[in-house]
Amino acid sequence: MAKNMQPIVKRCRALGISPAVLGYTENSKRESIRNPGAQRRGKKSEYAMQLAEKQKVKFVYGMLEKQFHAYYLKAARSSGNTGEELLSMLERRLDNVVFRLGFANTRREARQLVNHGHFTINGKRVDIPSYLVKPGEVIAVCEKSRSTNRFKMLNEGSAVHSTPKWIEKAGTFEGKIIAKPVRDDIDFDVAEHLIVELYSK
Repeated sequence: MAKNMQPIVKRCRALGISPAVLGYTENSKRESIRNPGAQRRGKKSEYAMQLAEKQKVKFVYGMLEKQFHAYYLKAARSSGNTGEELLSMLERRLDNVVFRLGFANTRREARQLVNHGHFTINGKRVDIPSYLVKPGEVIAVCEKSRSTNRFKMLNEGSAVHSTPKWIEKAGTFEGKIIAKPVRDDIDFDVAEHLIVELYSK
């Protein structure tokens, strides 16, 4: 399977987002001394703005183009707003839900943990990061995995993790989906209509 190996901080700076959105802390605020005082390019073209928004969302959720486009097509077939439906589906990915619950520090780590079979949905083990959770489903850390140092350490640091309102934390190693995420639940600036315009051409 292809992997997105782009450097995190450098890419975040280029896309204008904070590394905190991806779960990374900015503990080393190093400023580049190359080309000091350089002027940024002028006004972006319409296509450049649309492409930048698509690249931003793909990077935040760890998507490659083929998979991201498939989500867009599915959102376009839905009865709701295409852009909002797209963001809702990306939020409902199992790897994102694991991240939102605080079981992983980043989405990349969450994806790896899901791949390794550390989580169950309604009691059944699921190892597919792209699985779309539904309201009423319960996501939990497998019994066997709970005693590992990895989850003990993650759990100790989860007290400061903010769980979105569409997920209900049900105990230390468990969470329940109580609703579908809506546009207001997205925690970073994104103009999703630009993505729709880009794909609609």
